[in-house]
Amino acid sequence: MARRVKRVTDPLDDRVKAQLVGAGYFSSGSEHSASDAVAGEDSPCLSELVDSFLEDNHYGTDETSGGNGSTTYISDADCVDSNYDNTALLEIIVRSNAVNDRDCYRNLLVDRVLEAKEMVSFKIDKAVFKRKVMAYFREAGYDAAISKTKWSSSGGITAGNYEFIDVMRSVSSSRQKRYFVDLDFASEFEIAMPTGEYSRLLQYCPKVFVGKSEELKKIVRAMSDAAKRSLKSKGLSLPPWRKNRYMQNKWFASYRRTTNQTPADSCSLTTITIHSVNVVQ
Repeated sequence: MARRVKRVTDPLDDRVKAQLVGAGYFSSGSEHSASDAVAGEDSPCLSELVDSFLEDNHYGTDETSGGNGSTTYISDADCVDSNYDNTALLEIIVRSNAVNDRDCYRNLLVDRVLEAKEMVSFKIDKAVFKRKVMAYFREAGYDAAISKTKWSSSGGITAGNYEFIDVMRSVSSSRQKRYFVDLDFASEFEIAMPTGEYSRLLQYCPKVFVGKSEELKKIVRAMSDAAKRSLKSKGLSLPPWRKNRYMQNKWFASYRRTTNQTPADSCSLTTITIHSVNVVQ
């Protein structure tokens, strides 16, 4: 077991890092509560070491269901003084996701994202670009949609909303798997005055995330804990919108799916430049 731990926690080499993915509701959308589970969704091939660490260090369960059917994420306890290296944790997750991932369907989605990004080499706003990629998925036969999450203020967490692409894969007549596609994932974890450790950790965070819920929850949790540690070391307090529960809500709060290719608020769009990137297959 000791040999295995050393192997999976070794820092990713430059070749692997270079190949990681780079730098109001529409009426037709379907409502989904945060506690909706996709029937039959398989667990990803992550190292048992990750789960063991999360349990041993009192991270708690991934979620607890409230009486109204909503999901409340925990893990906002003060873990800043933990001796565990969050970079090592994320390296385990990234290595498992990017190098040892055997999910062929997920890899097909990655290919589609790269194809879409190659087709766009000019400035375009984020909301429109997400919808262009979503439309590209649908034209290729995928059950893709814009997933729009929204949550209210509760338990010290401020209200918010977020949107990304999700793809539903039917594995049988009654079973589906949900894949999350976030085209600007790493930027969600940028913070003020980051420590060197946090900056290094952010380099390992996928610029574009493509995967299932279990993978996503663990990366978000690791990054949120590391952000808290970094801010505290600089004498800064943790803003409500940087707490783990708030960050988890971005992808796991109640949501509505829509295939509308026109952003609801087309008057206040943020412009970005899309560049071609590489990804580990």
